[in-house]
Amino acid sequence: MSFSSKTKTQLSHMEVKKECCLLAELAALIRMSGTIQIVGSGRVNVSFATENAAIARRIFTLLKELYNVHTEVMVRRNRQLKKNNNYLVVVNDKEMTREILYDVGITNNKKGLFPLRYKVPKRIIKNRCCKRSYIRGAFLGGGSISDPEKTYHLEFVTHSREHGQDLSKIINYFELNSKIVVRKDNYVVYLKEGEQIVDLLNIIGAHSALLKLEDIRVLKEVRNNINRIVNCETANLSKTINAAIRQIENIKYVDKTMGIESLPDKLIDIARLRLEHKGASLKELGEMLSPPVGKSGVNHRLRKIEKIADKIKKGKGDNYGEKKCNN
Repeated sequence: MSFSSKTKTQLSHMEVKKECCLLAELAALIRMSGTIQIVGSGRVNVSFATENAAIARRIFTLLKELYNVHTEVMVRRNRQLKKNNNYLVVVNDKEMTREILYDVGITNNKKGLFPLRYKVPKRIIKNRCCKRSYIRGAFLGGGSISDPEKTYHLEFVTHSREHGQDLSKIINYFELNSKIVVRKDNYVVYLKEGEQIVDLLNIIGAHSALLKLEDIRVLKEVRNNINRIVNCETANLSKTINAAIRQIENIKYVDKTMGIESLPDKLIDIARLRLEHKGASLKELGEMLSPPVGKSGVNHRLRKIEKIADKIKKGKGDNYGEKKCNN
């Protein structure tokens, strides 16, 4: 079972006692996954389709608690590509269907059916708890969340632009930053930041999924920090090794062309130490001198040897030995 399916199953078992919250959740489910069917002779029904058995039971329970209506539940076995079963929850009672559609704000009155309204009435989400329930219903009806091991992405897919805009506003009421994008004639309300997804899971009551996602976020952060430290250490080590190799080459070149002994005493000491301790850091070399010298002082002396080597290579160091006393 995917992370998204586990989250929906958990939410489907969440207990909600307030009638206003039950209605808000049902209103979202109808807008996200409900289908209105006109079957002739003025008969109309509303149905819900889902591949998650827990969501089907949730819809059945909502309808039973709010309207005590007879609901037909059908299971369709999908044998193609080994997909899951499809569960269909249908309200066949014409009068009750019209009442439900009116209560959730899809229609303007209990007698007429058209025009259908996809905007979310303020009376449905007037309380903070109702807003939370509406988002939960929207997630159950048309939401999904990616496996946090791979990426952070939570989205709601709706076919109505008006509903997408309203849903985004409801989500952003909780100081989140959801955005909308059009995908294949659908409107997708989404969040991509891990911290905001955690906040939304907390809002809708998916606490187990929230803890799982937080654990993964912490592990990812630790892993990324370790990688950054290792990369930094590797880069510093590589830089130190390359510098040491260059310093040794310069000293050997000076020794070969004019001899180390022709250098000033301070440069002779550091040159010998560098040749004897090829892997030592500048700090370690400085501590070996008497008296000890700081890292910057060691670097300064080695840079002077490098300049001497460069001058020799350019043919300008022939008389350097004569200036030894001046350095």
